[in-house]
Amino acid sequence: MTQQNAKPADGPKPARRRAREAALQALYGWQVGSQDLAACETALHEVEGFNTLRNLEQNFAIGLLRGSIAQHETLREQLTPLLDRPFEELSPVEACILLIGAYEMANSPETPLRVVLNEAIELAKTFGGTDGHKFVNGVLDRLGPTLRPLESNRPNR
Repeated sequence: MTQQNAKPADGPKPARRRAREAALQALYGWQVGSQDLAACETALHEVEGFNTLRNLEQNFAIGLLRGSIAQHETLREQLTPLLDRPFEELSPVEACILLIGAYEMANSPETPLRVVLNEAIELAKTFGGTDGHKFVNGVLDRLGPTLRPLESNRPNR
């Protein structure tokens, strides 16, 4: 890649994005390795850069991890009708991003819906497959009116 077509650096990532990335990496261990919550929390603390986050962002990441695991059955039930295949057939990364996005959408009303969607898309661009971000966007965008009807600008279909 030449300097001409290299993507310019956007600067350091926001702390909340780094917290979401850490939560995703720890949740991935639960999704593919059947790790229990304690093992996932240990893994979370071992994610590169986690210990440089402020306590607020560390607690945010821990909350995303714990909540996504604790509510995974409910979240899967909400997501399944919006999928083009069974949840179990999703890539583990996309499944984890959807769980985190759905959890945050349902449980963090202080975070605007658009921010939840954009952050999930960014996670998928960073960690997912080539078009994973499009899939994640499509699913969570359709979930938004269900979980955040007052914030959704889309008319009912």
